Amino acid sequence: MVKIASTFGRSGTHDFILIRASALIMAAYVVFLVAWLVCNPGVDYAGWVTLYSHLSMKVFTLLALTGLLIHGWIGIWQVLTDYVKNALLRGALQYIVVIALLVYWFTGLFVLWGV
Repeated sequence: MVKIASTFGRSGTHDFILIRASALIMAAYVVFLVAWLVCNPGVDYAGWVTLYSHLSMKVFTLLALTGLLIHGWIGIWQVLTDYVKNALLRGALQYIVVIALLVYWFTGLFVLWGV
């Protein structure tokens, strides 16, 4: 089997599992938030602070954010691989996306643990 150098050893099966796992985590997070909002009508700032002050909610939110970024990275990687044929341009765009995703993740981390 031939491996393409730009994949960094990833496989379609690996991406498939990551996409499905991250989708399940994000779906569980959305279902939880919708259920919480239905059970707590008229929530105010204090209610949000109370919800996000629990360690389990911080971990769940960071896990959902990580899943979202993994999901997004695989999607962007596939689009760039399919449509940007110039290797230098594709590499530059992937680098910019990775930096942006890392900034988003660390921003989420600092916001969550700042509550």
